[in-house]
Amino acid sequence: MSNRSARILSIANQKGGVGKTTTAINLGTALAAAGRKVLLIDIDPQGNASTGLGIGRNMRRLSTSDILFDNNAIADIAQETMVPNLFIAPSSPDLSSADISLGESRGALTRMKTALVAVATDYDYILIDCPPSLNLLTLNALAASDALLVPLQCEFFALEGLSQLMTTLREVQSGLNPRLGLAGILLTMYDKRNNLSAQVAADARKTLGNIVFKTVIPRNVRLSEAPSHAIPALLYDHLSAGSRAYQTLATELLKRDGSSVAHPYREEV
Repeated sequence: MSNRSARILSIANQKGGVGKTTTAINLGTALAAAGRKVLLIDIDPQGNASTGLGIGRNMRRLSTSDILFDNNAIADIAQETMVPNLFIAPSSPDLSSADISLGESRGALTRMKTALVAVATDYDYILIDCPPSLNLLTLNALAASDALLVPLQCEFFALEGLSQLMTTLREVQSGLNPRLGLAGILLTMYDKRNNLSAQVAADARKTLGNIVFKTVIPRNVRLSEAPSHAIPALLYDHLSAGSRAYQTLATELLKRDGSSVAHPYREEV
């Protein structure tokens, strides 16, 4: 590894069911396949990113709750996954008590930021899968991140729900983390047969412009099936429309960050 610090991205949306964890797993897999060393930090108490990468609860001797509550080192918690170059700091249900356990304790909002300093040069990308709420866990992630990536489901009221998250982003920028940027808005669950999906996508691009990624994640049965097999969609079926979309997203993100490589999962059919 070089001495350059990892690019740290929080993947967050206070609304559940928008493809947040699917994005964390498959973007992480795609970046790893593109030759980047990636750490996925799961701070959602549900732990779906951990399960989706094959890390069952019986395999989580330590978890991200130990980072936030007991100041354990990330290096002691991160585990290898089935994906070469992709590591995960798994979640724990204990995180559900974070607001109470941390409360007003000293440095409560910067625990993750402090922990990441020690591993910043060990990875190229660090992705933080946040819970579907703007709580202390999400604020910890935003305080530690370079940028926020927001999955936005192509449905009615999607843009209205985005306003609260953007307000939180500005508040964090003004206090906790002035360097926090916006990596982009990712349109998810796009159904080309549905006029509403097309309208939401058009409205998002008109309102937000280039902040919206060109890549759109479609509704895809393979993306839905893969978690039940505890495997990323890119390994489950790398030629599916959903997998191809995340490969394209990784390429677009790398270009935005100033680099680009060929994708080993991509094949012509």
